[in-house]
Amino acid sequence: MQVNATVVEGLRREFEVVVPAAELDDRLAARLNQLKDEVRIKGFRPGKVPVSHLKRLYGRSAMAEIVQNVINEVARETLADRGERAALQPDFKLPEDEGAAEKILTGDADLTYTMTYEVLPKVELGSFSSIAIERPVAEMSDAEVDEEVTKLAESARTFTTKSGGAETGDRLTIAYAGKVDGEPFPGGTDENAMIRLGTSQFIPGFAEQLDGLAAGDEKTITVTFPEDYGARHLAGKEATFDITVRDVAAPDPIIIDDELAKRLGLESLDQLRDAIRQQLQTRYGMQTRQKVKRQLLDQLDTMHTFDLPPKMVEQEFDNIWRQIVGEMGQTGRTFESEGTTEEAAREDYHKIAERRVRLGLVLSEIGENNKIEVTEPEVQRALQAQLRQFPGREQQLIDYYRSNPDAIASLRAPIFEEKVVDYLLELVKVTDKTVSREELMKEDEEEVSASA
Repeated sequence: MQVNATVVEGLRREFEVVVPAAELDDRLAARLNQLKDEVRIKGFRPGKVPVSHLKRLYGRSAMAEIVQNVINEVARETLADRGERAALQPDFKLPEDEGAAEKILTGDADLTYTMTYEVLPKVELGSFSSIAIERPVAEMSDAEVDEEVTKLAESARTFTTKSGGAETGDRLTIAYAGKVDGEPFPGGTDENAMIRLGTSQFIPGFAEQLDGLAAGDEKTITVTFPEDYGARHLAGKEATFDITVRDVAAPDPIIIDDELAKRLGLESLDQLRDAIRQQLQTRYGMQTRQKVKRQLLDQLDTMHTFDLPPKMVEQEFDNIWRQIVGEMGQTGRTFESEGTTEEAAREDYHKIAERRVRLGLVLSEIGENNKIEVTEPEVQRALQAQLRQFPGREQQLIDYYRSNPDAIASLRAPIFEEKVVDYLLELVKVTDKTVSREELMKEDEEEVSASA
């Protein structure tokens, strides 16, 4: 067997591999001798099937198996001998001519092919002691708890049927039938829709035209779907709706007391306040964590510069781009409506892909150097969390994860990332900074995950 390096440039490696037909034949003979004791063929006693007969029956399929094993073996041994780690699975270019491929399978030709791969770069880690992070912390006030209690009370508000025309704040129960160009459209009808005047829960201009209507009234209104409406076939279209008002109800006064808490499944108003306070603390804590992590990753990204495996970057970009295009297709958005062009968007998302790959390699190096590992119980907890999101499909998901190593890796990656972040936060300088709730809850433009 000959393995000759033909390209060693940067992170790219290419090899010409030649496996003599004689070596393949030796491997085939060994495999057929093994099969002789395994197969059962009518007319022959176990272990007494002539090798020549086995070769006629199984020669091509056994040789195909041998070729695949040789290819994998060469890749493993080449990487081990050179002390390299492939960024992705190596690529193999085998003879495309059917005649040449047939000769290999019949043992009449050497196996000759090209193997290429990109190696993981050497990551020289910077000094983490130079990293300084401001941890934003929002102090929670009783007023914020009261505000959330009021929102809950508003969502649980009751209504009482009234006579006369509807006013702002009233809830109408209506039947409607929508048409575009005089034709009904899917999803454009409802017999008992509820809409509250003064809210924006329907198409802009819809609720406003119901003002003053009473139970039993009928009216045809005209509205225009927004240009960015989720259903692309309706975006920007003018539509008419035939409305019949079934009921008009006025809002009852909001009463915040123990009865409100009981209606929400708790025993008392104090218990409701405590539950809300805990929820807010959790929400604030998650937001603080996100912003701290963003600062940490930003500084890690800035302090590390090294060549990135191009195919690894392209694979990450393809994943991001597929998600972006899919979301735009579902929402009807375009690059123009987002104030950009496809070319500019591709450039921006390519930079995000480079950042993710670079940070992924940095975090991996930190984790490996410090023996940070994801335990099986941690993976199982993550799996259970996934299963809870899809009730009734648990077994289907379990089978999927069992048969798909990449899926399990997708569970491990974010856990590993968080553990490395926790490790780093013990080493860097972190200073608390009190901020307003609005500043804390303000969303960053970009995601913070290196493994997303």
